[in-house]
Amino acid sequence: MNEPDDYSPAEEAVSSATLRIPVALAGLRLDQALARIFPEHSRSRLQGWLRDGRIHVDGGVPDAKRKVAGGELLSVDAPPPPEAIAELPEDIPLRVVFEDDCLLVIDKPAGLVVHPGSGNWSGTLLNALLHHAPGLAAIPRAGIVHRLDKDTTGLMVVAKTLEAQTDLVRQLQARSASRHYHALVHGVLERDGTVDAPIGRHPTVRTRMAVVDGGRPAVTHYRVRARLERASLVECRLETGRTHQIRVHMAHIGHPLVGDPVYGSKRSRNPLFEAFPRQALHAFRLGLAHPRSGEAMSWVLPMAADLAALLRASGVDFSS
Repeated sequence: MNEPDDYSPAEEAVSSATLRIPVALAGLRLDQALARIFPEHSRSRLQGWLRDGRIHVDGGVPDAKRKVAGGELLSVDAPPPPEAIAELPEDIPLRVVFEDDCLLVIDKPAGLVVHPGSGNWSGTLLNALLHHAPGLAAIPRAGIVHRLDKDTTGLMVVAKTLEAQTDLVRQLQARSASRHYHALVHGVLERDGTVDAPIGRHPTVRTRMAVVDGGRPAVTHYRVRARLERASLVECRLETGRTHQIRVHMAHIGHPLVGDPVYGSKRSRNPLFEAFPRQALHAFRLGLAHPRSGEAMSWVLPMAADLAALLRASGVDFSS
């Protein structure tokens, strides 16, 4: 039977509920009826609840393909939405570089998402921070003041008090905090330089950033540290901190990062580069003024182990 086109689900329909299946849905398969009753949920989610026994019809666990007659008692015991666990503490190991009562500096590994979001509602740096320092639950974003992309490694600073968070944000806005990265890029750069180009959302691919007119100001300084065959190791210093800034700026000047799945070359003539599983970007130096004392502080990490191994395999033994 075709689905009726004149049924509007009741406004009060919710994901955890006990209600009667509307007579207007008679003849539909149960999974089709559920999609009409709970349009805020995808069919795959509703089918998962059926498989998990979270949906009952007249007290029994039904077959998704059974047809409904209308009037049956429908009970749904939906799990909490993923957003509900987005800010729960999780015992995720952290590489702590420095910690006092104001600051926490960590060495973020590749693969660790910073903030919970679509597709990553748990297992993030925020969840790890809340376990490491429960007091961060009282600080917006658990004290996070800047971020690194999921597969970028290296130094991040976290504020442990509201006052420290405010101060660190001001330092970042004033461009007085220093952030240096190592990046392995395609192509041989002949000289050092600066990219001063505004960054905003890509005009057609909204999940990407791009250099666009009307974007936010963005400045990246780069210095060549080593030259390889068809590649260069550069040190990038950020003046601004736009989303994907180094990745976008280096691609903009024709030297995308090795291993970058979004802005990089899809194919490389170097099999070592093709096999590298992430964008070759590592935040190795961080400098700032301590929020309480005003003392100048800085931290330096050695080259990320996987990036150092890639360089050695390419004939460059580089140490920070």
